Amino acid sequence: MNAVLAERASARHGTDRTTAIVLLGTGVVGGALLKLLNTDAARSLRLMGAANSRRQQTDPGQLAQRGLREQLNQHGAPRDNASLLTALDASHAAVKVIVDATASATLAARHAEWLAHGYHVVTANKALAGGELAGWRALQAALAHGAYYGDSATVGAGLPVLSTLRRLRHCGDHLLTLEGVFSGSLSWLFNQYDGSRPFSELLREARRLGYTEPDPRSDLSGEDVARKLLILARNAGFSLGSDEVQVEGLVPEALRALDAETFLTRLGELDAPLAARHADAASRGCVLRFLARLNQRGLARVGLAEVPLTHPAARLYGTDNQFALTTTRYNTQPLVIQGPGAGPEVTAQALLGDVLALG
Repeated sequence: MNAVLAERASARHGTDRTTAIVLLGTGVVGGALLKLLNTDAARSLRLMGAANSRRQQTDPGQLAQRGLREQLNQHGAPRDNASLLTALDASHAAVKVIVDATASATLAARHAEWLAHGYHVVTANKALAGGELAGWRALQAALAHGAYYGDSATVGAGLPVLSTLRRLRHCGDHLLTLEGVFSGSLSWLFNQYDGSRPFSELLREARRLGYTEPDPRSDLSGEDVARKLLILARNAGFSLGSDEVQVEGLVPEALRALDAETFLTRLGELDAPLAARHADAASRGCVLRFLARLNQRGLARVGLAEVPLTHPAARLYGTDNQFALTTTRYNTQPLVIQGPGAGPEVTAQALLGDVLALG
């Protein structure tokens, strides 16, 4: 059947050959995606609904407004996933996609269900694939129904690390070791930290620049890096539980239970321990980097490490992420993937790319 006849047949059966999407989350990343949806690159996409944590919009006229993100802060129907999916179904599009641009564990827990019902899911949310092992297994079972899970934005803000890892495995290669810097915020902090300025001062600057979460403990704890390591390890064939990653965070125990505002007033308590570690590393000709590591026995570790100046992680810039993969075929020298690993624009682009791949 040629393209014209196929299009006519699609029309007779009430389906549209474009791709319809609903967007969950209109924060920093979701807002950046809304801007991309107004570009020529997204002309084949139809936005059927958008929602933040409290309100949603499914009216076509309102969805077409460029100030949609701001409008949702004041106007819109109460949040209701069922009506968003009803709007998606009403599109009669052949390809229906739920885009999750949140960090909500509650929403992530629905991904497998949506996939099993035939919706494609594209996400920056790491809570399912990088959470409990049972959630990962539920995700794999749901994918057997034939729906697509676009997860490029979950690791490396769209750097081609997951796609490369999966392609190598598909070709019969096996991951032996994985090492790298998986956090854009922690990369920036330790690329800048040379002992001349207190770490807390750099942390405040990183927060002002938008490199960290509003509560920097989300970055400093190492838990986000651990989730990314789990996603990579599981895609490489390691059935690791979330409790099997050894995480050495940077937040002293005395600061962990504080409210965010109090924690921000006590950032100076981070300085002395990190200054001591920096001085020890420098005395050995090394620098500090926040590394994630996985060996071929499945031992996974996340935390601060000393690396020599010749180490690839010692030569990073800005918010660069770096992934060094040693495999049975890349065993003399690791395959290194490196580039900006933080920022709403590149993350939103990764989401858009996964959606467009379905068209």
